[in-house]
Amino acid sequence: MEKTPRPSSSLWRWREAQGRPLLTCALLDPWPHGFFTRQWAPETPETLVCALAPDTSAFRVKQVHGAEILSPGALPTAAETFAPADGLLSDGPNQSLWVASADCTPVLIGDLVTGRVAALHAGWRGTAQGIIPKAVDLFLAQGSQLPDLRAALGPAISPQVYQVDREVGLQVVRSISPTFAAAAAELLAEAQTWKEAPLLPDPEPGKIRLDVRLVGALQLRHLGFKPEQIAVSDLCTYQTPESFFSYRRAGEKQVQWSGIVSARASGSPPWRG
Repeated sequence: MEKTPRPSSSLWRWREAQGRPLLTCALLDPWPHGFFTRQWAPETPETLVCALAPDTSAFRVKQVHGAEILSPGALPTAAETFAPADGLLSDGPNQSLWVASADCTPVLIGDLVTGRVAALHAGWRGTAQGIIPKAVDLFLAQGSQLPDLRAALGPAISPQVYQVDREVGLQVVRSISPTFAAAAAELLAEAQTWKEAPLLPDPEPGKIRLDVRLVGALQLRHLGFKPEQIAVSDLCTYQTPESFFSYRRAGEKQVQWSGIVSARASGSPPWRG
């Protein structure tokens, strides 16, 4: 395996598949899954799935930086036709769900009891629109229980190098909780003083640094997730060019894929499609 950056948390582990590195998260061990690196380019989910679960159907969408989440059963059947959305929630077993990212956050979620999974593309726009809380609401609406869910937020751009407009920072921070009604200047200042601060100061007027992964984790915490149900990778796509593509760094539309495969509910009969 090529030299890969060392994750700071033992929850994150590199494994080798087909001679290439693949990042995994211990919270998602019940499901075949992986956060793929640039070494897998230009492969797409249709072939990448072989590294997770061969003979499994692969599903993906046309990502539009929104908060729409679809099920595989709602996707078009025409070849090379992808529905506009930024998330997928399984509606059967042995479905591999995929999202692409460069600097945005790939989020994989699983239900330990039902076997259901979700894959989300959470950039600042999708995060501000609440794609992660929306996915959790969909799990709950379909019978999941909050304590059974596990979420892993994969490699993305880190706040040390993610400069955004102050208005962008405000929109994203407001999405953490609907109770955040403070005036803009007050909320921006307050968010920088939190123990887990999703915003960092920036020397350029009108700018601020954003920790978009932390915002996603804080959204989950406000929904009732316990810390042990959430894993956040500290690997930065921008600062780790040997492993990840970064649109901010290179200005090129190159992506790495992240995928997870749904399982059958423990002790239950097979799902009927």
